[in-house]
Amino acid sequence: MEKPVIIRIVFIIAALVLLLKVAQLQLFDKTMRSRAQATAIEKQVQYPSRGLIYDRNGTLLVYNDAIYDLLVVYNKIDPQMDTTRFCQLLDITREQFVDNLKKPWGGQFSKNVPFVFLSKIQPQTWARFSEHLFDFPGFTPRLRSARGYAQNGAAHVLGYISEVNKDQISASVGVYESGDYIGTSGLERAYEPYLRGAKGVKYILKDNIGREVGPFEGGVRDSAAISGSDLISTLDINLQVYAEQLMANKVGAITAIEPNTGEILAMVSSPSYDPNLLTINQNRGAYYAALAQDSLKPLFDRTVLAQYPPGSIFKTVVGLIALQEGVTTPYRSIRCGGGFVNAPGDIRKCHGHPAPTNISIALQYSCNAYFFTLFKDLVNKYGFRDVENGLDNFYTYLSNFGFGQKLTSEIDYEATGFIPNSAYYDNVYKNSPWYATTIVSLGIGQGELSMTTLQMANLASILGNRGFYIQPHLLKQIRNQATLPNPDFDRKKLVRIDPIHFGPIIDGMAAVVTSGTARMAQVPGVEICGKTGTVQNPHGEDHSVFIAFAPRENPKIAIAVYVENAGGGGRTAAPVAGLLVERYLNDTISVQKKPLETQILNTDLIHKNARS
Repeated sequence: MEKPVIIRIVFIIAALVLLLKVAQLQLFDKTMRSRAQATAIEKQVQYPSRGLIYDRNGTLLVYNDAIYDLLVVYNKIDPQMDTTRFCQLLDITREQFVDNLKKPWGGQFSKNVPFVFLSKIQPQTWARFSEHLFDFPGFTPRLRSARGYAQNGAAHVLGYISEVNKDQISASVGVYESGDYIGTSGLERAYEPYLRGAKGVKYILKDNIGREVGPFEGGVRDSAAISGSDLISTLDINLQVYAEQLMANKVGAITAIEPNTGEILAMVSSPSYDPNLLTINQNRGAYYAALAQDSLKPLFDRTVLAQYPPGSIFKTVVGLIALQEGVTTPYRSIRCGGGFVNAPGDIRKCHGHPAPTNISIALQYSCNAYFFTLFKDLVNKYGFRDVENGLDNFYTYLSNFGFGQKLTSEIDYEATGFIPNSAYYDNVYKNSPWYATTIVSLGIGQGELSMTTLQMANLASILGNRGFYIQPHLLKQIRNQATLPNPDFDRKKLVRIDPIHFGPIIDGMAAVVTSGTARMAQVPGVEICGKTGTVQNPHGEDHSVFIAFAPRENPKIAIAVYVENAGGGGRTAAPVAGLLVERYLNDTISVQKKPLETQILNTDLIHKNARS
């Protein structure tokens, strides 16, 4: 073949290759097309307003606070701009200014496309800067919604939002992008899909040097942001804040529930913190670090994470199960004599009190010997050598009460507490047998048994309802939605106790308040039924616990109060509960109870115990 022909063939092949490559780039490869559009069309995300959160009475708890991001187009910055004044207005350093403009150009960032120069600018800072914005070409604002808290209470319940991480972005399948905010704890986390709303978008046509020309294609591709749904919580914020005031300078937790609905009226973990500290702001990291390093653990939610021995409040459960199982009767008399002989040389002490001639009196004076006896009878029901069946039967009742399991569907970090069964003790005592005498401490709520204060308050609900509870929950309504997202919020859960057996237990609980160990919980004109507990603490002062419901008939509130290192249940927990019941039912504290209120408000157990 002649040389000129070969050259022509080579040129033709090269031309064809080039044409194919052009066709690929122009017609088939969407990457180049999108890059071309990116230089001409700017996609502006429209952020929705996050749903608001209210208490059960319509009081606003969580609102949206304006926060600003400052965007910049690098090629539009005036080289002669006064950077010193710019930095002063935004309260940043010269080094921050330089660092924030350093980007890996040519990849994710283009000098003709806006990027975030500074985020989370507070409204007061922005107000100062915005008056001079015209002096700094290339910089434009982007308004975002952060959170603000109308009250300083309920920090653990309400939760907070934070910036999404890489794992959350990947799992969201396009819902979240870098820089978006997401509910991280509390109600913010539990109802994130309802609160977040939906983002909108605007497409802006730009010329070749980045100047806005107008809406792309007349705005037909634009979409408006859809605001998130408002939540009505079950909280009574007045009760919540008052409970937090009573728990000031004390360590512990309070949970209050409306028994016939399962709606949580208050959840107090003490010590707590001001929720406004963890709003989206440039000092948030420092605030969080300080809270995390605090030895009193204010970030730790003691209402659902602290797993406490219940103490003598558990005697109500032992009594109910013993009555249901037929191992006792309401009028059985059991000798106390100041103690309980568990085994030779093992005498479990009891405090002095009148003879427990029936189960109601035994509860009224919290007789240890009485309930040690009932527990042993339950475990030995099938014979003292067949304690496995006896304990496991007891265990199934406890499970039915909601012990040893999570109660809510809203708090994913909720602890389960612990109730031991025969398998547990078989493992503990691998090389020796165990008997009812081995585990008798369970009969008065000690030993390996543990509960959260939410579970304790739910027990008070079961007692007040005479045998049922509804899953405790924090959501009362999603505004403009007819139904709740969880059907369990309306469904009764029955325990395996016949209603007739609640009568003598409730008689005893009523007597606890009128003439027993919780006289300081009395409320004028209201019949309160309660039970105190004093939980042994090998590391210091005993813990104080009290559960109650009121009024006796058709109760409106069930409550559990647990105060660490506070002594007997009647000393601190019971008066705190009484004040809360009175405040909730009567909306005020009576004159005769004002001295007690002052005493509780002024009690500082944190510093007292630190000195001792």
